[in-house]
Amino acid sequence: MSNAFVMRITITLDNVTPTVSRIIEVPLGIRLDRLHTVFQDALSWTDSHLWELTFGRTGFGIPDPEYGFDGPLDARKATLAEALDGMRGKTFQYLYDFGDAWDHSVRIEGIAPANPQYSYPRLLEATGMRPPEDSGGPWGYAETLGALADPAHEYHEQALEILGEDHDPHVQPNIDLIQDRFAALAKKWAPRPRKAK
Repeated sequence: MSNAFVMRITITLDNVTPTVSRIIEVPLGIRLDRLHTVFQDALSWTDSHLWELTFGRTGFGIPDPEYGFDGPLDARKATLAEALDGMRGKTFQYLYDFGDAWDHSVRIEGIAPANPQYSYPRLLEATGMRPPEDSGGPWGYAETLGALADPAHEYHEQALEILGEDHDPHVQPNIDLIQDRFAALAKKWAPRPRKAK
């Protein structure tokens, strides 16, 4: 599958309030390990944990030889188009950090011809700042936010250490930073012209 077509998708961090989501466009022919990198940059995760993309019942990630055949399929050897082939429904899942279990729902909004005026990946909309890494997953983060907001809470001091005194879950993401990261990815992944023999 070439990169003549792009897919518009909305990625939403599940079970987190306020809402954290991004609307992006990616080439339909993008490799799944690169799609993971796009998601990391879109949400400003640090790419320091294990991850998996799940399409129906099929998971893709970076296989660990210790798991043998029980682990995910190799994301470096499959494209988005291939993973979606034969899949029913319009959503797939992205799990980041198996310990904290940051689940993301990815909704397919549509497919269109790539616009030569744009580079891909492309950010269309960004809402909400993701929680800090290693903050306990959605439920741990919610509990920590509650403790942070209540100076009388028994875990208020611990919440200050985890989130910081100035943490505000309503802060909006740095769109310019995401766009710069996407531009760097587009440049890095651009097809190289072939040298004449």
